Amino acid sequence: MAKSLFEKVWDAHAVRELPNGQTQLLIGTHLIHEVTSPQAFGMLRELRLPVRFPHRTFATVDHIVPTNESSEPYSDALADAMIKELRRNCEEYGVTFFDTKTGRQGIVHVVGPEQGITQPGTTIACGDSHTSTHGAFGAIALGIGTSQVRDVLATQTMALNKLKVRRINVDGELNPGVYAKDVILYIIRKLGVNGGTGYAYEYGGEVFDRFSMEERMTVCNMSIEGGARVGYVNPDETTFEYLKGRRYCPRGAEWEAAVERWRSFASDPDCRYDDVVNIRAEEIAPTVTWGINPGQAIFIDQNVPRPDDVSENEREGVIEALEHMQFAGGDPIKGKKIDVAFLGSCTNARLSDLQEVARYIEGRKVAPHVKAIVVPGSQVVSQIAVELGLDRIFKEAGFEWRGAGCSMCLAMNPDKLIGDQLCASSSNRNFKGRQGSPTGRTILMSPVMVAAAAITGEISDAREVFLDPVAA
Repeated sequence: MAKSLFEKVWDAHAVRELPNGQTQLLIGTHLIHEVTSPQAFGMLRELRLPVRFPHRTFATVDHIVPTNESSEPYSDALADAMIKELRRNCEEYGVTFFDTKTGRQGIVHVVGPEQGITQPGTTIACGDSHTSTHGAFGAIALGIGTSQVRDVLATQTMALNKLKVRRINVDGELNPGVYAKDVILYIIRKLGVNGGTGYAYEYGGEVFDRFSMEERMTVCNMSIEGGARVGYVNPDETTFEYLKGRRYCPRGAEWEAAVERWRSFASDPDCRYDDVVNIRAEEIAPTVTWGINPGQAIFIDQNVPRPDDVSENEREGVIEALEHMQFAGGDPIKGKKIDVAFLGSCTNARLSDLQEVARYIEGRKVAPHVKAIVVPGSQVVSQIAVELGLDRIFKEAGFEWRGAGCSMCLAMNPDKLIGDQLCASSSNRNFKGRQGSPTGRTILMSPVMVAAAAITGEISDAREVFLDPVAA
Protein backbone atom coordinates (compact mmCIF):
# COMPACT_ATOMS: atom_id res chain seq x y z
CA MET A 1 0.00 0.00 0.00
CA ALA A 2 1.36 3.40 -1.03
CA LYS A 3 2.20 5.70 1.89
CA SER A 4 3.29 9.28 2.51
CA LEU A 5 6.55 10.03 4.28
CA PHE A 6 4.57 10.99 7.36
CA GLU A 7 2.89 7.57 7.48
CA LYS A 8 6.15 5.71 6.89
CA VAL A 9 8.06 7.56 9.61
CA TRP A 10 5.13 7.33 12.01
CA ASP A 11 4.73 3.59 11.49
CA ALA A 12 8.48 3.01 11.88
CA HIS A 13 8.49 4.78 15.26
CA ALA A 14 5.13 3.67 16.70
CA VAL A 15 5.66 1.70 19.91
CA ARG A 16 2.01 0.92 20.65
CA GLU A 17 -1.48 2.38 20.65
CA LEU A 18 -2.51 3.72 24.04
CA PRO A 19 -5.95 3.17 25.62
CA ASN A 20 -6.92 6.78 24.88
CA GLY A 21 -6.30 6.25 21.15
CA GLN A 22 -2.99 8.09 21.03
CA THR A 23 0.21 6.53 19.75
CA GLN A 24 3.27 6.10 21.92
CA LEU A 25 5.95 7.30 19.53
CA LEU A 26 9.68 6.66 19.79
CA ILE A 27 11.64 9.91 19.46
CA GLY A 28 14.88 9.27 17.60
CA THR A 29 16.52 12.60 18.41
CA HIS A 30 15.86 15.00 21.28
CA LEU A 31 17.12 18.58 21.12
CA ILE A 32 17.11 20.74 24.24
CA HIS A 33 18.02 24.29 25.22
CA GLU A 34 18.27 26.35 28.38
CA VAL A 35 14.68 27.60 28.68
CA THR A 36 12.37 24.55 28.56
CA SER A 37 14.73 21.96 30.04
CA PRO A 38 15.49 23.03 33.67
CA GLN A 39 12.04 22.10 35.00
CA ALA A 40 12.13 18.81 33.05
CA PHE A 41 15.47 17.83 34.61
CA GLY A 42 14.09 18.90 37.98
CA MET A 43 11.18 16.51 37.55
CA LEU A 44 13.60 13.68 36.69
CA ARG A 45 15.46 14.29 39.92
CA GLU A 46 12.25 14.28 41.94
CA LEU A 47 11.29 10.95 40.34
CA ARG A 48 14.87 9.63 40.63
CA LEU A 49 14.93 8.76 36.95
CA PRO A 50 17.92 8.78 34.58
CA VAL A 51 17.94 10.12 31.03
CA ARG A 52 16.96 6.96 29.18
CA PHE A 53 19.20 7.37 26.11
CA PRO A 54 21.54 10.33 26.69
CA HIS A 55 23.32 9.75 23.37
CA ARG A 56 20.08 10.68 21.60
CA THR A 57 19.86 14.08 23.32
CA PHE A 58 21.79 17.18 22.23
CA ALA A 59 21.79 20.55 23.98
CA THR A 60 22.70 24.13 23.15
CA VAL A 61 21.99 27.60 24.53
CA ASP A 62 20.13 30.06 22.35
CA HIS A 63 16.98 31.68 23.74
CA ILE A 64 18.33 33.66 26.66
CA VAL A 65 22.04 33.84 25.83
CA PRO A 66 23.20 37.45 25.33
CA THR A 67 24.39 38.25 21.81
CA ASN A 68 26.38 41.32 22.84
CA GLU A 69 28.51 39.66 25.55
CA SER A 70 31.01 36.84 25.19
CA SER A 71 32.35 36.47 28.74
CA GLU A 72 30.72 34.97 31.81
CA PRO A 73 29.28 35.83 34.22
CA TYR A 74 26.73 37.60 32.04
CA SER A 75 25.26 40.88 33.22
CA ASP A 76 21.79 39.31 32.94
CA ALA A 77 21.65 37.22 36.13
CA LEU A 78 18.80 35.03 34.88
CA ALA A 79 20.62 34.20 31.64
CA ASP A 80 23.77 33.43 33.57
CA ALA A 81 21.90 31.13 35.96
CA MET A 82 19.97 29.27 33.24
CA ILE A 83 23.07 28.59 31.18
CA LYS A 84 24.95 27.30 34.21
CA GLU A 85 21.97 25.08 35.07
CA LEU A 86 21.92 23.52 31.60
CA ARG A 87 25.66 22.98 31.80
CA ARG A 88 25.22 21.20 35.13
CA ASN A 89 22.36 19.03 33.89
CA CYS A 90 24.20 17.95 30.75
CA GLU A 91 27.30 17.02 32.73
CA GLU A 92 25.30 15.07 35.32
CA TYR A 93 23.19 13.14 32.82
CA GLY A 94 25.81 12.62 30.09
CA VAL A 95 24.13 14.78 27.43
CA THR A 96 26.16 16.27 24.56
CA PHE A 97 26.25 20.04 25.05
CA PHE A 98 27.27 22.62 22.45
CA ASP A 99 28.39 25.16 25.01
CA THR A 100 29.40 28.73 24.25
CA LYS A 101 33.10 27.86 24.15
CA THR A 102 32.78 24.88 21.77
CA GLY A 103 32.52 26.88 18.54
CA ARG A 104 29.31 24.92 17.77
CA GLN A 105 26.77 26.80 19.90
CA GLY A 106 23.82 28.49 18.27
CA ILE A 107 20.09 28.40 17.68
CA VAL A 108 18.97 24.80 18.18
CA HIS A 109 17.25 24.66 14.76
CA VAL A 110 20.41 25.85 13.04
CA VAL A 111 22.83 23.68 15.03
CA GLY A 112 20.97 20.37 14.49
CA PRO A 113 21.13 20.47 10.68
CA GLU A 114 24.64 21.90 10.38
CA GLN A 115 26.03 19.21 12.69
CA GLY A 116 24.26 16.45 10.75
CA ILE A 117 22.16 15.50 13.79
CA THR A 118 18.97 16.17 11.81
CA GLN A 119 18.46 13.26 9.41
CA PRO A 120 15.71 11.92 7.12
CA GLY A 121 13.25 9.29 8.23
CA THR A 122 13.61 10.16 11.91
CA THR A 123 11.43 11.60 14.64
CA ILE A 124 12.77 14.73 16.32
CA ALA A 125 11.43 16.59 19.34
CA CYS A 126 12.45 19.83 21.03
CA GLY A 127 10.88 22.09 23.61
CA ASP A 128 10.40 24.82 21.01
CA SER A 129 7.53 25.38 18.60
CA HIS A 130 9.78 25.93 15.59
CA THR A 131 11.12 22.39 15.70
CA SER A 132 9.15 21.92 12.48
CA THR A 133 12.27 23.39 10.80
CA HIS A 134 13.93 19.96 10.84
CA GLY A 135 11.16 18.54 8.65
CA ALA A 136 13.03 20.05 5.70
CA PHE A 137 15.17 16.90 5.83
CA GLY A 138 12.24 14.48 5.61
CA ALA A 139 11.75 14.04 9.35
CA ILE A 140 8.72 14.27 11.62
CA ALA A 141 9.86 17.13 13.83
CA LEU A 142 7.69 18.17 16.76
CA GLY A 143 7.71 21.11 19.11
CA ILE A 144 6.80 19.96 22.64
CA GLY A 145 6.11 21.40 26.11
CA THR A 146 8.15 21.02 29.27
CA SER A 147 6.24 17.98 30.60
CA GLN A 148 6.83 16.25 27.26
CA VAL A 149 10.53 17.19 27.45
CA ARG A 150 10.53 15.29 30.75
CA ASP A 151 8.78 12.32 29.13
CA VAL A 152 11.26 12.14 26.26
CA LEU A 153 14.25 12.45 28.59
CA ALA A 154 12.89 9.67 30.79
CA THR A 155 11.47 7.27 28.19
CA GLN A 156 12.60 8.46 24.73
CA THR A 157 8.91 8.37 23.78
CA MET A 158 5.84 10.60 23.88
CA ALA A 159 2.10 10.24 23.33
CA LEU A 160 0.59 11.81 20.21
CA ASN A 161 -2.52 11.85 18.08
CA LYS A 162 -1.85 10.94 14.47
CA LEU A 163 -2.10 13.87 12.05
CA LYS A 164 -3.74 14.19 8.67
CA VAL A 165 -1.45 15.11 5.77
CA ARG A 166 -1.92 18.06 3.42
CA ARG A 167 0.26 18.22 0.31
CA ILE A 168 1.14 21.80 -0.76
CA ASN A 169 2.53 22.02 -4.29
CA VAL A 170 4.25 25.21 -5.46
CA ASP A 171 4.98 24.97 -9.17
CA GLY A 172 6.43 27.36 -11.72
CA GLU A 173 9.18 29.96 -11.32
CA LEU A 174 9.51 32.48 -8.53
CA ASN A 175 9.99 36.01 -9.81
CA PRO A 176 13.24 37.91 -9.04
CA GLY A 177 13.22 39.30 -5.50
CA VAL A 178 10.86 36.59 -4.19
CA TYR A 179 12.32 34.29 -1.55
CA ALA A 180 11.42 31.26 0.55
CA LYS A 181 10.17 33.59 3.30
CA ASP A 182 7.69 35.09 0.85
CA VAL A 183 6.52 31.60 -0.09
CA ILE A 184 5.65 30.59 3.47
CA LEU A 185 4.09 33.96 4.32
CA TYR A 186 1.92 33.58 1.22
CA ILE A 187 0.92 30.04 2.18
CA ILE A 188 -0.05 31.17 5.69
CA ARG A 189 -1.96 34.12 4.28
CA LYS A 190 -3.79 31.84 1.84
CA LEU A 191 -4.63 28.98 4.23
CA GLY A 192 -4.84 30.92 7.49
CA VAL A 193 -3.08 30.77 10.84
CA ASN A 194 -5.39 27.93 11.88
CA GLY A 195 -5.63 26.29 8.46
CA GLY A 196 -3.16 23.57 9.35
CA THR A 197 -4.73 22.52 12.64
CA GLY A 198 -4.62 18.72 12.84
CA TYR A 199 -2.34 18.47 9.78
CA ALA A 200 1.20 17.77 8.79
CA TYR A 201 2.14 19.87 5.76
CA GLU A 202 4.10 18.11 3.00
CA TYR A 203 5.70 20.73 0.75
CA GLY A 204 6.54 19.84 -2.82
CA GLY A 205 6.40 20.88 -6.45
CA GLU A 206 8.94 22.45 -8.78
CA VAL A 207 9.87 25.31 -6.45
CA PHE A 208 10.69 22.99 -3.55
CA ASP A 209 12.57 20.65 -5.85
CA ARG A 210 14.86 23.58 -6.74
CA PHE A 211 15.10 25.03 -3.25
CA SER A 212 18.31 24.64 -1.26
CA MET A 213 18.13 22.96 2.14
CA GLU A 214 18.28 26.35 3.84
CA GLU A 215 15.33 27.60 1.80
CA ARG A 216 13.37 24.46 2.67
CA MET A 217 14.19 25.01 6.35
CA THR A 218 12.80 28.56 6.18
CA VAL A 219 9.45 27.28 4.93
CA CYS A 220 9.22 24.30 7.29
CA ASN A 221 10.20 26.57 10.19
CA MET A 222 6.99 28.60 9.90
CA SER A 223 4.61 25.67 9.38
CA ILE A 224 3.59 26.14 12.99
CA GLU A 225 2.52 29.72 12.19
CA GLY A 226 0.02 28.22 9.78
CA GLY A 227 -1.40 25.95 12.48
CA ALA A 228 0.34 22.77 11.26
CA ARG A 229 2.10 20.62 13.86
CA VAL A 230 4.61 19.34 11.32
CA GLY A 231 6.00 20.57 8.01
CA TYR A 232 8.32 18.52 5.82
CA VAL A 233 9.90 18.07 2.41
CA ASN A 234 10.71 14.64 0.96
CA PRO A 235 14.43 13.82 1.06
CA ASP A 236 16.26 13.92 -2.26
CA GLU A 237 19.75 14.43 -3.71
CA THR A 238 19.79 18.00 -2.37
CA THR A 239 19.22 16.62 1.13
CA PHE A 240 21.92 13.98 0.85
CA GLU A 241 24.47 16.39 -0.60
CA TYR A 242 23.89 18.80 2.29
CA LEU A 243 24.35 16.08 4.92
CA LYS A 244 27.37 14.33 3.42
CA GLY A 245 30.46 14.67 5.59
CA ARG A 246 28.74 16.38 8.52
CA ARG A 247 29.94 15.49 12.00
CA TYR A 248 27.08 13.21 13.12
CA CYS A 249 26.31 11.61 9.75
CA PRO A 250 27.40 8.10 8.75
CA ARG A 251 30.56 7.72 6.67
CA GLY A 252 31.97 5.30 4.12
CA ALA A 253 29.87 2.20 3.46
CA GLU A 254 27.50 3.23 6.24
CA TRP A 255 26.82 6.45 4.34
CA GLU A 256 25.64 4.63 1.21
CA ALA A 257 23.37 2.38 3.27
CA ALA A 258 21.97 5.40 5.10
CA VAL A 259 21.16 7.21 1.84
CA GLU A 260 19.27 4.18 0.53
CA ARG A 261 17.32 3.96 3.79
CA TRP A 262 16.58 7.70 3.80
CA ARG A 263 15.46 7.59 0.18
CA SER A 264 12.93 4.86 0.99
CA PHE A 265 11.06 7.18 3.38
CA ALA A 266 10.02 9.59 0.61
CA SER A 267 6.29 9.63 -0.13
CA ASP A 268 5.21 7.09 -2.72
CA PRO A 269 4.07 8.77 -5.96
CA ASP A 270 0.60 7.24 -5.74
CA CYS A 271 0.04 7.79 -2.00
CA ARG A 272 -3.18 9.40 -0.80
CA TYR A 273 -3.29 12.78 0.92
CA ASP A 274 -6.10 14.12 3.06
CA ASP A 275 -5.93 17.40 1.16
CA VAL A 276 -3.97 18.90 -1.73
CA VAL A 277 -3.31 22.62 -2.34
CA ASN A 278 -1.80 23.84 -5.61
CA ILE A 279 -0.07 27.23 -5.86
CA ARG A 280 1.58 28.94 -8.82
CA ALA A 281 4.93 30.47 -7.96
CA GLU A 282 4.22 33.42 -10.24
CA GLU A 283 1.35 34.47 -7.95
CA ILE A 284 3.77 35.24 -5.12
CA ALA A 285 5.32 38.68 -4.64
CA PRO A 286 7.51 40.06 -1.83
CA THR A 287 5.29 39.74 1.22
CA VAL A 288 5.23 41.58 4.54
CA THR A 289 2.97 41.36 7.56
CA TRP A 290 0.96 44.41 8.57
CA GLY A 291 -0.77 43.12 11.72
CA ILE A 292 -0.27 41.02 14.83
CA ASN A 293 -0.21 37.48 13.46
CA PRO A 294 1.71 36.03 10.49
CA GLY A 295 -1.48 35.53 8.49
CA GLN A 296 -2.11 39.28 8.45
CA ALA A 297 0.14 39.78 5.45
CA ILE A 298 0.06 41.58 2.12
CA PHE A 299 2.29 42.05 -0.91
CA ILE A 300 4.62 45.02 -0.60
CA ASP A 301 2.69 47.01 -3.24
CA GLN A 302 -0.70 46.46 -1.54
CA ASN A 303 -2.50 48.54 1.05
CA VAL A 304 -3.34 47.64 4.62
CA PRO A 305 -6.94 46.31 4.68
CA ARG A 306 -9.86 48.38 5.93
CA PRO A 307 -12.16 46.74 8.49
CA ASP A 308 -15.04 47.03 6.03
CA ASP A 309 -13.06 45.14 3.40
CA VAL A 310 -12.93 41.88 5.37
CA SER A 311 -15.50 39.35 6.53
CA GLU A 312 -17.36 39.88 9.77
CA ASN A 313 -15.37 37.06 11.37
CA GLU A 314 -12.10 38.86 10.61
CA ARG A 315 -13.21 42.42 11.37
CA GLU A 316 -12.51 42.48 15.09
CA GLY A 317 -9.01 41.12 14.55
CA VAL A 318 -8.30 43.69 11.86
CA ILE A 319 -9.45 46.55 14.09
CA GLU A 320 -7.26 45.29 16.95
CA ALA A 321 -4.26 44.94 14.65
CA LEU A 322 -4.67 48.39 13.10
CA GLU A 323 -4.90 49.95 16.55
CA HIS A 324 -1.78 48.20 17.81
CA MET A 325 0.25 48.86 14.67
CA GLN A 326 -0.92 52.50 14.51
CA PHE A 327 -1.94 52.03 10.91
CA ALA A 328 -5.06 53.30 9.15
CA GLY A 329 -7.02 50.94 6.96
CA GLY A 330 -6.27 51.64 3.32
CA ASP A 331 -2.74 52.93 4.00
CA PRO A 332 0.07 51.66 1.79
CA ILE A 333 2.48 49.49 3.79
CA LYS A 334 5.36 50.76 1.70
CA GLY A 335 6.84 53.93 3.14
CA LYS A 336 6.15 53.21 6.82
CA LYS A 337 9.12 54.52 8.79
CA ILE A 338 11.02 51.90 10.77
CA ASP A 339 13.17 52.24 13.89
CA VAL A 340 14.88 48.83 14.03
CA ALA A 341 16.02 46.27 11.45
CA PHE A 342 16.61 42.75 12.76
CA LEU A 343 18.33 40.11 10.64
CA GLY A 344 18.36 36.81 12.52
CA SER A 345 16.26 33.98 14.07
CA CYS A 346 15.87 30.27 13.33
CA THR A 347 13.93 31.28 10.22
CA ASN A 348 16.53 33.39 8.47
CA ALA A 349 19.97 33.51 10.12
CA ARG A 350 21.80 30.91 8.09
CA LEU A 351 24.84 31.50 5.94
CA SER A 352 22.89 31.79 2.68
CA ASP A 353 20.66 34.47 4.23
CA LEU A 354 23.68 36.55 5.24
CA GLN A 355 25.37 36.02 1.87
CA GLU A 356 22.28 37.14 -0.04
CA VAL A 357 21.92 40.33 1.99
CA ALA A 358 25.65 41.10 1.77
CA ARG A 359 25.39 40.99 -2.03
CA TYR A 360 23.08 43.98 -1.96
CA ILE A 361 24.22 46.12 0.95
CA GLU A 362 27.92 46.32 0.09
CA GLY A 363 28.78 49.98 -0.42
CA ARG A 364 25.48 51.18 1.08
CA LYS A 365 24.65 52.65 4.48
CA VAL A 366 21.90 52.01 7.02
CA ALA A 367 19.63 55.05 7.44
CA PRO A 368 20.87 57.27 10.31
CA HIS A 369 17.76 56.81 12.47
CA VAL A 370 17.70 52.98 12.17
CA LYS A 371 19.25 50.55 14.66
CA ALA A 372 20.23 47.53 12.57
CA ILE A 373 21.56 44.28 14.01
CA VAL A 374 22.59 41.01 12.41
CA VAL A 375 22.71 37.88 14.56
CA PRO A 376 24.19 34.74 12.93
CA GLY A 377 22.28 31.57 13.69
CA SER A 378 25.29 29.74 15.07
CA GLN A 379 28.96 30.09 15.86
CA VAL A 380 29.70 28.00 12.78
CA VAL A 381 27.69 30.37 10.58
CA SER A 382 29.46 33.33 12.18
CA GLN A 383 32.91 31.81 11.68
CA ILE A 384 32.32 31.06 8.00
CA ALA A 385 30.77 34.50 7.47
CA VAL A 386 33.83 36.15 9.01
CA GLU A 387 36.15 34.06 6.83
CA LEU A 388 34.17 35.27 3.79
CA GLY A 389 34.34 38.90 4.96
CA LEU A 390 30.60 39.23 5.40
CA ASP A 391 30.95 40.73 8.87
CA ARG A 392 33.02 43.55 7.38
CA ILE A 393 30.34 44.28 4.78
CA PHE A 394 27.63 44.42 7.44
CA LYS A 395 29.67 46.58 9.82
CA GLU A 396 30.67 49.03 7.09
CA ALA A 397 27.01 49.35 6.13
CA GLY A 398 26.12 50.22 9.74
CA PHE A 399 24.82 46.91 11.11
CA GLU A 400 25.87 45.68 14.54
CA TRP A 401 27.44 42.22 14.23
CA ARG A 402 26.35 40.06 17.19
CA GLY A 403 27.07 36.66 18.69
CA ALA A 404 24.89 33.63 17.91
CA GLY A 405 21.47 33.29 19.53
CA CYS A 406 17.75 33.87 19.21
CA SER A 407 18.21 37.55 20.04
CA MET A 408 15.34 39.91 19.15
CA CYS A 409 13.14 37.16 17.72
CA LEU A 410 11.58 36.64 21.14
CA ALA A 411 13.53 39.07 23.36
CA MET A 412 14.23 36.71 26.27
CA ASN A 413 17.59 38.49 26.31
CA PRO A 414 18.72 42.15 26.28
CA ASP A 415 17.78 42.57 22.58
CA LYS A 416 14.35 44.20 22.86
CA LEU A 417 12.23 46.85 21.21
CA ILE A 418 11.66 50.02 23.23
CA GLY A 419 8.21 51.59 23.46
CA ASP A 420 6.32 51.50 20.18
CA GLN A 421 9.34 51.10 17.92
CA LEU A 422 8.59 49.57 14.52
CA CYS A 423 10.89 46.70 13.56
CA ALA A 424 11.52 45.19 10.13
CA SER A 425 12.30 41.60 11.10
CA SER A 426 13.38 38.40 9.38
CA SER A 427 11.96 36.37 12.30
CA ASN A 428 8.77 34.30 12.47
CA ARG A 429 6.28 35.95 14.83
CA ASN A 430 4.75 39.40 15.02
CA PHE A 431 2.58 38.88 18.10
CA LYS A 432 2.07 41.73 20.54
CA GLY A 433 5.07 41.92 22.87
CA ARG A 434 7.01 39.27 20.96
CA GLN A 435 10.07 41.49 20.59
CA GLY A 436 10.16 42.63 24.19
CA SER A 437 7.93 45.70 24.38
CA PRO A 438 4.16 45.35 24.86
CA THR A 439 3.67 48.26 22.47
CA GLY A 440 6.49 47.31 20.08
CA ARG A 441 5.49 46.63 16.48
CA THR A 442 6.92 43.93 14.22
CA ILE A 443 6.72 43.53 10.45
CA LEU A 444 7.91 40.16 9.15
CA MET A 445 9.69 39.92 5.80
CA SER A 446 12.57 38.26 3.98
CA PRO A 447 16.18 39.13 4.90
CA VAL A 448 16.68 41.13 1.71
CA MET A 449 13.51 43.11 2.45
CA VAL A 450 14.88 43.78 5.96
CA ALA A 451 18.05 45.09 4.34
CA ALA A 452 16.05 47.35 2.01
CA ALA A 453 14.14 48.76 4.99
CA ALA A 454 17.37 49.32 6.92
CA ILE A 455 18.97 51.20 4.02
CA THR A 456 15.96 53.38 3.15
CA GLY A 457 14.70 53.79 6.73
CA GLU A 458 11.21 52.65 5.75
CA ILE A 459 9.32 49.60 4.54
CA SER A 460 10.47 49.29 0.95
CA ASP A 461 10.28 47.04 -2.07
CA ALA A 462 13.73 45.46 -2.25
CA ARG A 463 13.28 45.03 -5.99
CA GLU A 464 13.14 48.80 -6.36
CA VAL A 465 15.98 49.43 -3.93
CA PHE A 466 18.40 46.76 -5.11
CA LEU A 467 17.26 45.30 -8.42
CA ASP A 468 15.96 48.36 -10.29
CA PRO A 469 18.97 50.03 -11.95
CA VAL A 470 17.24 53.42 -11.88
CA ALA A 471 16.55 53.19 -8.11
CA ALA A 472 20.06 51.85 -7.48
